[in-house]
Amino acid sequence: MKPRAKKRYGQHFLEAVWAERVVQAIKPGPEDRFVEIGPGPGVLTVRLAPRIAHLTAVEIDPEMVAALAPNIPGNTTIAVEDFLDFDLDLAARPGPLRIAGNLPYNAAAPILLKLLAARRRGVALVDATVMVQREVADRIEARPGTKDYGPLSIVVQLRASVARLLTLPPGAFRPQPKVHSAVVRLDFHEPQVAMKDEATFQALVRSIFTQRRKTLANALRPFGESRGIAARDAIAAAALDGTRRPETLQLTELARLADAFPSQE
Repeated sequence: MKPRAKKRYGQHFLEAVWAERVVQAIKPGPEDRFVEIGPGPGVLTVRLAPRIAHLTAVEIDPEMVAALAPNIPGNTTIAVEDFLDFDLDLAARPGPLRIAGNLPYNAAAPILLKLLAARRRGVALVDATVMVQREVADRIEARPGTKDYGPLSIVVQLRASVARLLTLPPGAFRPQPKVHSAVVRLDFHEPQVAMKDEATFQALVRSIFTQRRKTLANALRPFGESRGIAARDAIAAAALDGTRRPETLQLTELARLADAFPSQE
């Protein structure tokens, strides 16, 4: 008897015909080492593993693990835990990692932030090809001045190039979700924008985007007060126009603004 999808885990399982298309989009190589996030019953796992050197499948649901374990090839290891608790540093010690997975809708953003934080620490992550809700894909690749542009767009684009590979209808999954999905690939890289302190940059972005529709001068005031620098002085130091809105700022402009503040380290 096949295990059933559980709402508490946000499970929607990929149909076999779509799994093959996703593997083709991933373009695995025989020397690659992968971590798969949330393999579920293994429809992607059993197609990906034979084409690579090693796969670690991270699955939180013990029932899914019991169903998957008898079917995996010898180069696959199952980690029974929440991916948000999974030790990527340890997993990457033998060599660079690629990431794949069908991310649960209720945890997609935290998972992406975990990957980016690992890359920032120096973990050897090459890329991540993941299925997410279409609205999350819109946010990841959004450009300045659009309604979807915000902190997730900025932190992802700071350390990764984003490409949308596939759009998946609800019928690509069982049970069918009420939304469309997308397969996106993040190719990780070092920041292409120079800045003095990335932690200050991220704190600034989180702060000003809580008031994204206000002018920059007003949206920046709380952050400036917390760092002991007047918003108008920071804006002048960054050579920006205080009447603009935060949602219009490019990465380079946000970096200049962050550099006007001291780090908290």
